[in-house]
Amino acid sequence: MEGLNVLITTSGIGSRLGRLTEFTNKSLVRVGSTAAISKIIQGYPKNSNFIITLGYYGEHVRQYLEISHPENNFIFVEVEKYTGSGSSLVHSISCAKKYLQKPFIFHACDTIAEGVPLHVEHNWVSAYNVENADQYRTLSLDSNFKFTGFNEKGQMGFDHAYPGISGIKDYTEYWRAVDKLLDVSESNNLSDCDVINEMIQENTAKFEIILLKKWNDVGNAYELEKTRRFFKERYDVLDKPQENIYFINNSVVKFFHNPELVEKRVRRSKYLKGLVPEIKTSYENFFKYEFEEGVVFSKSVNPRKMKSFLQWANKKMWKENKGHDISNLCEKFYIQKTLSRVKMFLEEKDDCEIIINGERIPTIKSMLDLIDLTWLCNGVSSLIHGDFILDNVIETKNSFKLIDWRQDFANCIEVGDVYYDLAKMNHNLVFNHEIVNAGNFNISESKVGIQCDILCSKNLLDCKQVLHEFIVENNFDLEKVEILTSIVWINMAPLHEHPLDKFLFNFGKYNLFRLLKKKGQL
Repeated sequence: MEGLNVLITTSGIGSRLGRLTEFTNKSLVRVGSTAAISKIIQGYPKNSNFIITLGYYGEHVRQYLEISHPENNFIFVEVEKYTGSGSSLVHSISCAKKYLQKPFIFHACDTIAEGVPLHVEHNWVSAYNVENADQYRTLSLDSNFKFTGFNEKGQMGFDHAYPGISGIKDYTEYWRAVDKLLDVSESNNLSDCDVINEMIQENTAKFEIILLKKWNDVGNAYELEKTRRFFKERYDVLDKPQENIYFINNSVVKFFHNPELVEKRVRRSKYLKGLVPEIKTSYENFFKYEFEEGVVFSKSVNPRKMKSFLQWANKKMWKENKGHDISNLCEKFYIQKTLSRVKMFLEEKDDCEIIINGERIPTIKSMLDLIDLTWLCNGVSSLIHGDFILDNVIETKNSFKLIDWRQDFANCIEVGDVYYDLAKMNHNLVFNHEIVNAGNFNISESKVGIQCDILCSKNLLDCKQVLHEFIVENNFDLEKVEILTSIVWINMAPLHEHPLDKFLFNFGKYNLFRLLKKKGQL
């Protein structure tokens, strides 16, 4: 039996999602544990034929689908004109015309629904009853509940919104309407609704109404947040515009906007063999490894387990490589990178003295100048994880497995500084993803300065004490770990969304000041 033909258009730029689509396509925003487009594909039979239009970051969409859904059938259609004059949804649809000379379903890439008919035995349009439909195209119905066409966005008095899914039995008439619209208009606003309206006005087709059981919109930031609450995250993952993680078909798929990061992480996985999952497949912007059975350590950690884990890491990973001088690497990583990240965060503005939590805090550069660089950069060369936090550790049945390792240490993939791993864990026992995702941090500004604080878990603070005892017992320098922890927070700031970015910058700056003041340097 021939499978369904499903057209999914992913060529638009998704501007209503802000920074989430600055570095990738809107169909790849994470919803629950997967990308939005995966939710769509999983709603259709496996033998369906998916025709995917590609435009804005189209190569990301192609790679994601091939690495995440190798069992599905895809035809990829390049859309060159996806922005500017004439770059309408109808234009993108028209690019798939030669592949759809047969009945098909149109499914917008920003709509996730339940109750979609898995047939095109007749023409149909989907509908969903919403309380406030003025931001959507709505269905115009006659007194017999018959569909007579679509209304423009903003028209009042209609409660059945169009989610962007339709079944096209009369495909010849559909393509005739597409061609006619494109012949008479280069408007960027032409949509599939206009095509169906044209068919109805020309009296060439009739459409039945299909009421969906559930509709989740991911087309704008507000609706995306609602949809994410509905599906819920499998793990506590912080949004980063230039990277993402997906859990699908018992595999983990990682995305990076920068292909160099993928290449380096794949190479580093070989140095960390046995400590991290084996990478099965990699593309330019993605790689995939098998899901590791166990519990994310952030969910199960306690002081006793923390002690055991640190002993495991010390034995398996932190074996000093005395033949490798990393002082230059440390200087680049701790000082040069920090100054670069400060500049990135401030966006051409100057760092300046500021009142934080009632203290007058100097500039970051002036505080870094007070630190003895020979002392700070006298690192311990070893194999390291590089993003050594609880959420990147899986507690397995008998041991531990590390995930989401860093790609390099100042461009070196073989070794790094053990102190960086220790500082990252120290940071995470204060700045915990679950606490942050719950909004349990504060950053506020008034005439008297900035206030910033974060809720801390008693369990994690006890684990932090275990970490500090481990540091001292193994002859590491706790003061250096604390200084590097503040530097970690400053470095993280430009990588996160507002207001978390502002919190990290000021929290790191404040804690660096407190440590230097404690040493008598301020």
